[in-house]
Amino acid sequence: MSARRSLLKVVAGLGLTLPLSRLAVTRALAQPDSKAARPQPGDKLIRAVAGAPGSALTPATVPAGGPPVIAYPMDATTGAVRDGSRLNQVLLVHLEPRDLAEETRARAAAGIVAYSAVCTHTGCDQWDWDARAKTIKCPCHFSTFDVKDAARVLDGPAPRRLPALPLNVSGGVLVVAGGFVGRPGFQQGGA
Repeated sequence: MSARRSLLKVVAGLGLTLPLSRLAVTRALAQPDSKAARPQPGDKLIRAVAGAPGSALTPATVPAGGPPVIAYPMDATTGAVRDGSRLNQVLLVHLEPRDLAEETRARAAAGIVAYSAVCTHTGCDQWDWDARAKTIKCPCHFSTFDVKDAARVLDGPAPRRLPALPLNVSGGVLVVAGGFVGRPGFQQGGA
């Protein structure tokens, strides 16, 4: 009798466990991985540091006049760093607000502008800074972008400007104010 009771307990347990595990898998598939999700309003920006969480960035920690700082968004509630996709890399440049075009100034915080750190040509994510012209150049194919004017393409094969990321300052820390203006990354099969 006890063997039968044990068998019934196992069967009943499986009967409850399988539907619950299916529910957990369904929920996991329905919810995007927070590390790969694009920047969300309220995310803090932290310095991108290989292998370790970086520190939250303030206007004072982004050098005035450049060079750019590479950052990742971090969910302010969970602390999850959104570094699961390189398309979440954000390039920050600190400029004089009066030097920014009106469209750029509207998305900036304390003179700091933010753009996708992935070139729209072939997806490179390394940058050369020209402090005199206040421009960035992708060293892969030499596309030059004007960070003062919504990352407009000045030269090279890039087909479009870098997507902008609106910013705010909250509690002294740089935070995301909205999603990317434009699609980060590049179009495969393009020029």
